[in-house]
Amino acid sequence: MLKEVTATRYITPLREGGSLPGLVEADDFGTYVVKFTGAGQGRKTLVAEVVCGELARRLGLRTPRLVTVGLDPDLGLGEPDQQVQELLKSSGGTNLGMDFLSGALGFDPLAFPVSPEEAGRIVWFDALVNNVDRSWRNPNLLMWRDELWLIDHGATMIWHHNWPSAEASASRPYDASDHALRSFAPDVRAAAADLAPRVTEELLAEVTAEIPDAWLADEPGFGSPDDLRRAYARPLLARAAVVHDRIAGTEGAS
Repeated sequence: MLKEVTATRYITPLREGGSLPGLVEADDFGTYVVKFTGAGQGRKTLVAEVVCGELARRLGLRTPRLVTVGLDPDLGLGEPDQQVQELLKSSGGTNLGMDFLSGALGFDPLAFPVSPEEAGRIVWFDALVNNVDRSWRNPNLLMWRDELWLIDHGATMIWHHNWPSAEASASRPYDASDHALRSFAPDVRAAAADLAPRVTEELLAEVTAEIPDAWLADEPGFGSPDDLRRAYARPLLARAAVVHDRIAGTEGAS
């Protein structure tokens, strides 16, 4: 399971994100970027962050370490910003934190070269989870200690917003024509040969086991959190084997 920490101080909101994440100190003396259950995008955003972040890490892609953050809603009583105060009050319980990469720079394709191999691995992964939020306008990539890090996976696996159509939705192609790394000639075939065999039923069970039960409870159509965990795993398992043939938009990239 993800490491559990308790929030001790709310530092500041990070207004770049639509869900108003915040920088928070915890009882382990760590500093985390926290996404809150009370945000308008809801708990499915947090589930997507866990599934994609933990899967990426196990496939050798760099993502900030994830933790669960216990939050006392009273922590927001002294906040002068009414929006932040209301968000904290509505987010009591288990929230999601990710290591704050102090000093990290936003990715600039003109300043930071990326090899075709690494670009291919990231494009393949984004196609697997159907990440629609890694465009050149909003790369959701950071450069930290001279390495490329992936962040913000809340806008992935769109099929989990409509489970009855999940199978059909998950089989759709992935359009990479707007991808932040398209210009680096991503070697998707090499990435698929390496990564696809590693996306197994056992690996996905390990990844989905990291999702807190509280974020899976009471989902319509599912009898238990474990039923829902298996529903998250099935489209990813099926998609991993074929998604490299369904990536469009990288032709002619250089």
